[in-house]
Amino acid sequence: MPLTMNIQSFLRPEVTELDPYTPIQPFEVLSERLGVPASEIIKLDANENPYGPVPAVAEALAEYPYYHIYPDPQQGELRSALSDYVDVPAANILPTHGADEMLDYLCRLFLEPGDAIVNCPPTFGMYSFDASLAGATVIDVWRHPDYSVDVPAMERLFREGPPVKLSSAPRPRIKLLFLTSPNNPSGNWLADDDLHRLLALPALVVLDEAYVEFADYPSRAPWVLDRDNLVVLRTFSKAAGIAGLRLGYGVCPPWLMEQLWKFKQPYNVNVAATVAGLASLRHVDQIRATVDKLKEERALLFAGLRQIPYLEPQPSQANFILCRVLGRDAAALKLALERRGVLVRYYRKPGLDNCIRISVGRPVETERVLALLMELA
Repeated sequence: MPLTMNIQSFLRPEVTELDPYTPIQPFEVLSERLGVPASEIIKLDANENPYGPVPAVAEALAEYPYYHIYPDPQQGELRSALSDYVDVPAANILPTHGADEMLDYLCRLFLEPGDAIVNCPPTFGMYSFDASLAGATVIDVWRHPDYSVDVPAMERLFREGPPVKLSSAPRPRIKLLFLTSPNNPSGNWLADDDLHRLLALPALVVLDEAYVEFADYPSRAPWVLDRDNLVVLRTFSKAAGIAGLRLGYGVCPPWLMEQLWKFKQPYNVNVAATVAGLASLRHVDQIRATVDKLKEERALLFAGLRQIPYLEPQPSQANFILCRVLGRDAAALKLALERRGVLVRYYRKPGLDNCIRISVGRPVETERVLALLMELA
């Protein structure tokens, strides 16, 4: 007689209780749902680069002859090119399948039930998602109303210890502190002085620089050479415009690189992403020219949004602008724009209640979204 069992009970409880992450829908799904041709949709909801990759990327992908061969597990050529780009030795760089893979590695390397991360909401949702997936506790230290990090509250947390829900429960051990600069979705920069203070805390600081190319300040990737408790995350998705190929990298201290080489999947970065990344890095001048165009367009978008009577745009160092919606429902505004083929991100959660986020697009897209927003006033 066969044994009866509940196979589902084998699942880890922290997985069954986890809320799924909600990603942005792709063009083809949106086009079918809205009944609007994909070519007519103005997609300003996911911070993608509207200009796409440099032309050399398509050429390199078309010419590459070895798609039938496994990729280099050490990504030597890519790491060497990245070294020149970020001014950090190749030995400190680990390419990954998007920066999200590096987040996953860090959480799985360091976290287990009983451990904790410090999160600074409102911010990118993958930090708390990956930590929860590892069974860790997420301790939120909320940002100030201007979205700056509450550094004194963070220092107090480490000095006094995290709170406990039950007197008998052990205090979780804080291991990771996640920061984003420029922050997503607020777009503000984390000041050097604040970062220095946070690096003095007894935790591994993970600094996500996905949008750093759009900032008026330099990357802190070289700081890793002097800080054993700093990891900097970077990506090709935004400035380089190859989000669909999923290529990111971590800049890490030597002791962590030693562990990551043992831990990572050997062929985690596919050859197409590698070819596209190398082609991008051979034409950094073109990427910077595109970034400059988007920064100029950001200024025009910000100025235009300030003229919309029901919006309060927040200054941004990224390729998007967060707006508080005043005196009307942000969800209804998002849907009104969507029906006209313009997609923006909508938020209704603590710190982002009744907000929309608008990615910086091409000039024609800026004109269109501003005209619609004024029309809806």
